[in-house]
Amino acid sequence: MNLRPGTQHGNDNFAPGAQHLLDGESGISRRAILAATIGALATAGVARAGEGSAMPHVALLGDSIFDNAAYVGGGPDVIAQVRERLPAGWRATLTAIDGSTIRDIGDQLTRVPSDATHLVVSIGGNDALGYSDILGAASSSVADTLMKLADIQQEFRSGYVRMVEAVVGRKLATAFCTIYDPRYSDPIERRVATTALAVINDVIVREVVMRGLPLIDLRVVCGEDADFANPIEPSVQGGRKIAGTIVSLLTQHEFDVGRSQVFVR
Repeated sequence: MNLRPGTQHGNDNFAPGAQHLLDGESGISRRAILAATIGALATAGVARAGEGSAMPHVALLGDSIFDNAAYVGGGPDVIAQVRERLPAGWRATLTAIDGSTIRDIGDQLTRVPSDATHLVVSIGGNDALGYSDILGAASSSVADTLMKLADIQQEFRSGYVRMVEAVVGRKLATAFCTIYDPRYSDPIERRVATTALAVINDVIVREVVMRGLPLIDLRVVCGEDADFANPIEPSVQGGRKIAGTIVSLLTQHEFDVGRSQVFVR
């Protein structure tokens, strides 16, 4: 093979695997050089593919927000709708269990598949229900009521922080959800519950944002009565919105940047 005058005889235009052919005797065929170049590029391509070959696999942890099959009358539950919307090559596993509280997330973490790459957690609603008796108790003053709310917030924060640290300790791409506002038929009960949940959701938002993690605000995602199968469980419509938001987060958020984002659709 003859090189044109002025052409550098080096690595600039050929893959490393072809260079030794140019350094050898003249008369090496173009076909041999081409074959060596293709082989070197193919080897490099295989190496790059191996580096990022882990198939994306999301696990959903939490309570009936994700584990809502019992409330949709045979319709698609949240995990089915997530799987339907995920891009080709993704997998999704449900580890959430209806009725779970914050302290149950530790057990759920033990059931996360070993090849999981992403975690999405929605928990805390059943813990909030546990404070119903306190919220319904008589109060001597506004200050007394606020102190009760402060005590609830402090107790919730203690458990929530431990849970978040356990989840984040898995070193996977992770997102959390707020607790949506219930749809009680009694307007007073609904207002009281929504106000009390604002105190609890403040804990969730703070703990997630301060760690630079993404957040799904279910209060906005499920903003219609039709999003609920009953006052506290998502319907097929609500599940569709939740699933769509989960997929948007998984496919749009840059987890390696460490910047918190809020997703609502």
